Amino acid sequence: MSKSTFAIIAACSAGAGAALTAAMYSLPTQSERKLSTPTQTLSTTTTTISTNATSAPIPIPSRQGFSPVGQPNALSTSAPAALGGLSPVDPAGLFEYGFPGPVADLATRQALVSSFDRRLRNPHWVIEHITPASVAMRDGDRKHSVFIEDDGVPEKFRAKLKDYFRSGYDRGHQVPAADAKWSQSAMDETFFLTNMAPQVGEGFNRDYWAHFEDFCRRLTQRYPSVRIVTGPLYLPKRDPADNKWYVRYEVIGNPPNVAVPTHFYKVIFAEEEGSGSPSTGKVAIGAFVLPNAPIPNEKPLADFEVPIEAVERASGLEFASKLPPQRRKRLCADTSCALIIKDYADRQKAFKSPPANAGGALVKR
Repeated sequence: MSKSTFAIIAACSAGAGAALTAAMYSLPTQSERKLSTPTQTLSTTTTTISTNATSAPIPIPSRQGFSPVGQPNALSTSAPAALGGLSPVDPAGLFEYGFPGPVADLATRQALVSSFDRRLRNPHWVIEHITPASVAMRDGDRKHSVFIEDDGVPEKFRAKLKDYFRSGYDRGHQVPAADAKWSQSAMDETFFLTNMAPQVGEGFNRDYWAHFEDFCRRLTQRYPSVRIVTGPLYLPKRDPADNKWYVRYEVIGNPPNVAVPTHFYKVIFAEEEGSGSPSTGKVAIGAFVLPNAPIPNEKPLADFEVPIEAVERASGLEFASKLPPQRRKRLCADTSCALIIKDYADRQKAFKSPPANAGGALVKR
């Protein structure tokens, strides 16, 4: 998929998201109905969020309202005159039975923060932070870690270990275990299935994607602080039979449960000295979209670079809304976006302490 095609797809996909947002936030702002539901507690394995809906009407973000200027809570002009302009309906009353969502299950762990998509059983995004010090530490070893379901997600929305069994896909880390070697417990937490998505193994997760993760770690040799957001995408593809665009993806599990992404993204924020908050330092940003498919190691990483706005439109997310343009730089213009390719079999042998002269490296530009 070319960069221009991806940009077109991203622009088109924004429409559906905008419509959903408009529908969700167009509830009548004149409703004063009080909710009488008890306090509810939403829990993940690491965070607890309490909400109390008994003391206020349904909150509608002011900037999402559709009232005329100067009339913050204007009534609908279609309301019957016999009712004195008051609406005869109250759609928000349904919330007395419960709020339908969508709900994002947030988890804050030692080495990552994640947001889980209950519908597709994959993360929306997973955030990590690596530094020269964190990458240099070697207190964790993945041979002591095991994949585990996240009981912070309700069982009916959860990705299951059995979903991946004989599926033909790897349990693909979004934040790699190798980025959490500074602590065994931190590394263990990267094995929650809320940090996973189905990835093609040979040629991708075990090869090109792994080299890409290594590239991110090597950025700490140039920058003192590197923050990364990783997640799946489900992009449309043109069907040559009718020349129309379709979103098609496999769903693994029995019964079908976990969606298989068509693509994955990484948005990288490489911070220079003085970029800590609050700061005025420069931040080198790189956004990349890779297909969930085998990729030849000879393929330049720069071929997968896209504008950050394209990832935002395709994902429905915003990554740098508070970072002013004057502080931004393009990552691949500030440093070499080159992968160091090492045979996966050699990397596997590294767990068994191979001889010092085993294997070799090749730089692809």
